[in-house]
Amino acid sequence: MMMKNKIYPCLWFDNQAKKAATYYTSIFKNSEILEHSPLVVTFVIDGQKFMALNAGPAFTPNPSISFNVVFEKPDELEYTWQILMAGGSVLMPLDKYDWSEKYGWIKDKFGISWQLSYGQIHVAGQKVTSVLIFANEQAGKAEEAIKFYTSVFDDSSVTGILKYGENESDLSTKIKHALFKLGGNAFMAMEISMPHAFSFNEGISFAVDCKTQKEIDYYWGKLSVVPEAEQCGWLKDKFGISRQIVPAILPKLLNDPEKSKRVTKAFLKMKKFEIEKLLNA
Repeated sequence: MMMKNKIYPCLWFDNQAKKAATYYTSIFKNSEILEHSPLVVTFVIDGQKFMALNAGPAFTPNPSISFNVVFEKPDELEYTWQILMAGGSVLMPLDKYDWSEKYGWIKDKFGISWQLSYGQIHVAGQKVTSVLIFANEQAGKAEEAIKFYTSVFDDSSVTGILKYGENESDLSTKIKHALFKLGGNAFMAMEISMPHAFSFNEGISFAVDCKTQKEIDYYWGKLSVVPEAEQCGWLKDKFGISRQIVPAILPKLLNDPEKSKRVTKAFLKMKKFEIEKLLNA
């Protein structure tokens, strides 16, 4: 299965990571679980990698980061919608909208939000795309964020930015919808002016796989702005989005029965990951 996922979403669960990953890979076509350990499960949906984390009740995912899934067959969209409806809640009804003949936004039984739309996959270049919603204190900062992120990550570009018209929002000239690429992966961004009950939090973060310590040091230096959020490879950037700057070799180490406990004990003491110390654990 082809994947180009240097940057990929991490979903925070209260000890339901394997159950959630099994659920998602049973719903979406071209999906599979890649690796699993007591702490982390990685899986892929049509080329998009995800990490599911068993991390306890401290944080809960919310709609500030959702996942847009494009369907080229309406019946496949409706089938997926009906399954996700079970135990979930509707954020926007499945209906015809200006931007799609068939679209709906739903939060599933695990608290993960999905935007399902009928359209052409080639527009974004991938079936599943992470959507960042800049609301509350972050409203009006989306364009600045896009410029910053595309300057930090290689293989990045801005595909297109659609701004609100004068009579559409009090965020006139701000972003209604944007499509951009980071590390070769497509992302979307939106801004909402009305107060919302959600903002970016650790419930959904983005992992950045790094092959070398030099890469880890680079991304840590560029992105981390909240010292108290620095722990076990986690950081928070200036727009409130949490990231995990992780060695690409970490899953292999965690799945090694002889090393996993020592590796876990070692990284729990770290803020920024140190590859050599993990290898020597």
